[in-house]
Amino acid sequence: MANANKIVSDYQQALGKGDFAAARKLLHDNLSFHGPIDTFDSAEPYLESLKKLNPIIQRIDMKRTFADGNDVCLLYDMVTNTPAGTQFIAEWYQVKGDKIASVRVVFDARPFAAMFAK
Repeated sequence: MANANKIVSDYQQALGKGDFAAARKLLHDNLSFHGPIDTFDSAEPYLESLKKLNPIIQRIDMKRTFADGNDVCLLYDMVTNTPAGTQFIAEWYQVKGDKIASVRVVFDARPFAAMFAK
């Protein structure tokens, strides 16, 4: 089995480069994603959501990474080019085999509410 921390790190690097094809290779088809704005049960809609989010991200300032077996937790500031500004985010990844099986994201979604209102 591959190292969970390396898999998540490789995934984050691929996203940082905008290489969604490389990121996809590190996700299980039936990826489970839960966050304050969206929930997904497969990799494709999750990646489509990230593609829409990508243009507003100026950078990710990683604060801390914790790994325990197949669980990896990232704490970082997401700096955006929107009125939402900088948001502190916690992500919990669970890796099964050599791919990410689930992602749970926690952050204060209130600053984004106006952006996503219809």
